[in-house]
Amino acid sequence: MATLKVFRTPIGFHDAYVAAPSRKAALAAWGSDADLFARGIAEEVTDPALTADVLATPGTVIRRSRGTVAEQLAALPPDPPRAKRAPADGGIEPARPRTPPRRGATSTRTAKPTSAPKPPRPPKPSPDAIDVAEAALAEASRRHRAALADLADREKRLARERRDLTQAQADEAAALNQARDTARASYDAALRRWRRWRGWETDADR
Repeated sequence: MATLKVFRTPIGFHDAYVAAPSRKAALAAWGSDADLFARGIAEEVTDPALTADVLATPGTVIRRSRGTVAEQLAALPPDPPRAKRAPADGGIEPARPRTPPRRGATSTRTAKPTSAPKPPRPPKPSPDAIDVAEAALAEASRRHRAALADLADREKRLARERRDLTQAQADEAAALNQARDTARASYDAALRRWRRWRGWETDADR
């Protein structure tokens, strides 16, 4: 079994730790195609206080925050100052000259906005599709009721057939039992007569 090592690389405000047998396996666990070790942004960690829980879950990337939120915000670079646009004449913006309206032209301030053309009147909707759907639903309901009624009739016929068959089988079994008992009684009587006859035989007869 390969010896596990612990590697670390920074990801945002966290350090990503992983226990892997090699640097290549660590890069695969981080999902990096670049050699972070060659760039100096990944390293091997040997401190037992930092590697104990990482070694307990090999191949799993464990993230640890670097410092507090306040420390992380303080480490951010300051925002660059925004440049203010100054007027070219020492701070006084020149007034824009007004162009007099042309003769015969309509002022844009007094002109009334033209209203959009009224859309054409749509046709009145037809309920034919609803009527067709309701008729289909009624027909389906009728067929369903008829099918259930037919099934109920067949179940009744089958129940009657079951009762008739059970009765016929019981009658047949009773008749066969009676015939067997009669045959056994006849056999026993004949056997007794035969045994009595055997007792009447003499040695000379045998």
